[in-house]
Amino acid sequence: MTESKPTASPRIAPAGLMFLAVTSVGWGLNWPVTKYLLSELPPLTLRGTTGVIGALLLAALALAGSQRLKVTRSLWPRLMLAALLNVTGWMVLMGLALLWLPASEAALIAYTMPVWASLLAWPVLGERPTLLRTLALVMALAGLAVIMGGSGFSATAAKLPGMALALLGAIGFALGTVLAKKLPLALPPLPAAAWQIGLGCLPVAVVGLLLETTDLAQVTSLGWWLVVYSTVIQFCVAYVAWFAALARLPASVAAIGTMAVPVIGVVASAAALGEPLGAIQIVALALTLAGVVLATRS
Repeated sequence: MTESKPTASPRIAPAGLMFLAVTSVGWGLNWPVTKYLLSELPPLTLRGTTGVIGALLLAALALAGSQRLKVTRSLWPRLMLAALLNVTGWMVLMGLALLWLPASEAALIAYTMPVWASLLAWPVLGERPTLLRTLALVMALAGLAVIMGGSGFSATAAKLPGMALALLGAIGFALGTVLAKKLPLALPPLPAAAWQIGLGCLPVAVVGLLLETTDLAQVTSLGWWLVVYSTVIQFCVAYVAWFAALARLPASVAAIGTMAVPVIGVVASAAALGEPLGAIQIVALALTLAGVVLATRS
């Protein structure tokens, strides 16, 4: 009798790639949306309130689908840490970084996140960086460096606080990504996303409402439609898809996949806002997407 050799289960789930694509498109298109909305609404109020409303919508969907929102006492510390790293820290630190950095430079530092996620995934999850995955990361980073740093990146002393904040935000999000694989929340997808987004955005909304001045009369009809997009697509659809992708993909692959987000954002900004889209942006697009595709085949 001949023993059949056990076959290794595939590491890259097609459903995970589909969810990752939904996340990348949803977050990428939100770049020009947010840029437009910041001309009508203050940043913390915009991000915090839309996130809280999105969390309430997800909670309502969960209840409509007979999914319980109850969280056991032992799960609260893990849930609070996930909300802090994946939502609050990312929003607040990146928002503060923009006080010292141009948006392009802040984004370039922010999307070093896959580097830190890949490094953290090795000791925490045992995901050894393969040659193909490392090459994919280098290609994607090269694309981002071209698309974000086309106007030059100058590291001056005046920018150091912003650089430190953006780097801390990137490392925090990477740690949240890895811990989501190491210590998955024992909750259905919709309640898990609702709690994390709600807990993460509530303090941002409170600080925004206390410190910022909001004039709703200045919000145009287009602005209100874009607020709906930011609430439903960015927080509800894209975040749920992100957590679903993390459950099905290696942490490093999911992280590299997010590098398509700024590329989609640049292309969408060119189409919607008339921002430049020339040879540099096209080369960067090709490099970054090639890196993402290579990562999914690693």
